[in-house]
Parts: sequence; structure tokens; C-alpha cells
Amino acid sequence: MSMTIHSNAFNDGRAIPRRYSEDGVDVSPSLTWSGSPKEARELALIVDDPDAPTYKPWVHWVLYKIPPDVQTLPEGLPTAPTLRTPPGCLQGKNSWGGVGYHGPAPPRGHGVHHYHFHLYALDAPLRTAQGLDKEGLLRAMRGHILAQAELVGTYER
Repeated sequence: MSMTIHSNAFNDGRAIPRRYSEDGVDVSPSLTWSGSPKEARELALIVDDPDAPTYKPWVHWVLYKIPPDVQTLPEGLPTAPTLRTPPGCLQGKNSWGGVGYHGPAPPRGHGVHHYHFHLYALDAPLRTAQGLDKEGLLRAMRGHILAQAELVGTYER
């Protein structure tokens, strides 16, 4: 069985509702996954937009140290560096320089952007501090990824 991730807010390849964007309430969507390997000791999530008119994909969310028994994230997680639910989760820096989820905000008239929700199952707990950015998290995960899943949502202004 392979690992999968989905949201009850939008379907894979379909539009992300305005509620979850900078144009709306800008809260994180609920996410659910299954098929995480039994050997997984921790999970991590990166959400980015490779269609952004920037050198690197624009990062919307970095979340790590997710306990392996957690299979869902509720809607509207706070934008705090450390979360109580799920316990012990850390949120890293997004491309705005803040912490936590920041929803779609593509330039007006730039066309459809694709937002990739990458979920990673890791074979060991990460020994990292708070405030990692995407590159720092990817470095910390190198050699520890057991499985990964992806959900893609779209948004256009």
C-alpha cells in the first residue's frame, strides 16, 4: 500500500477554495493521509508553489516533527512555531518570512498556480531546532525518507 494524502477542502488537481487563500480567511485546510509505513518515526509536510515567478518555488508551509501515529491535521492550525495539536509539531519559515501556513496568493493575472502538498514519512526523528525553512528541512530529511505522498491544488486570481 502506498502513502496517500487528501483534503476534504479540495480534490487533487482541483481548485483550492478562496477560504484557504490570502483572498479569504487564509486558514490551513484539513489534511488526512493513510498508508504511512509502519517503520515511520516522524512525518513532515512542505507546501510550495513552483509556478511562482521566483527563482525557487514559493513556500507556503513547512511543518515537521509530526508524530507517526497522526493521520490528520485539522483546519485552521495556528501560526505558532510549536503546536499543541498535533503535539510536538514544529512549523518552519514560509517565503513571507513568517511561520506557519500562508495560503495561495499568486500575482493577479498570472494564470493558474499549482500548490503541492508534499508529505514525507521518515525513518528517524529529526534532530532539528525550530524555524527551519524548506531547504533546511530537506537537508535534515536527506537519507531518512521512507515514503512520500503528494496532493496538488490550484488557485488563480
